[in-house]
Amino acid sequence: MARAQFQSGQKVWVECVGAWAKIERINPVWAKGFDEPVRVTYDVGLGREFLAHELAAPEEDPTAEGGLGQWRMMRARNKWQAAEDVPHHPFPGTYPVIVTDSADWGGWRVPGAEYDRDPHRIEMQARAIAATPQLLALAEQLLISVDQSGGDAPPELVHLAGQAHAVLRQITEVLAAPTVRRQTNESSNAA
Repeated sequence: MARAQFQSGQKVWVECVGAWAKIERINPVWAKGFDEPVRVTYDVGLGREFLAHELAAPEEDPTAEGGLGQWRMMRARNKWQAAEDVPHHPFPGTYPVIVTDSADWGGWRVPGAEYDRDPHRIEMQARAIAATPQLLALAEQLLISVDQSGGDAPPELVHLAGQAHAVLRQITEVLAAPTVRRQTNESSNAA
């Protein structure tokens, strides 16, 4: 008996083509006398149907779930502009730096020229980036809450949970060929 391993709309890696595609339609093949399909094929819009072993789901990024830690915003001294030269900046003489590592050196920075162009926008973006781990945890809690409601959640909350799920998938999906398959292709090309 065969069961669908992928769902409609899911992004999959098509190994023989070497490209990402989305499942457009799931085609179960039924046989008389069986309660379940004997085979399941997937239409991904590439001209033929594929079996499950020809497709691979995106791998989850192990660093994306729970591995973010505490991000924080620090201020770095602007070496190129003195505080007196930029009184229009929210914090003259400094710019925001997002630290994503336990040491105070890993993270995100913005070039001075870009900061000078629109410092208020960059400040807001820095606060949003620093709050990302908390927002991801909030989205995950929303999904858990709706899942545990047993179908009793209000439709608006279910809709919001669906949107949260889509955003989390965009963050956690690794959009590259599975590493094992890629290594075997490289090793066969070398031979």
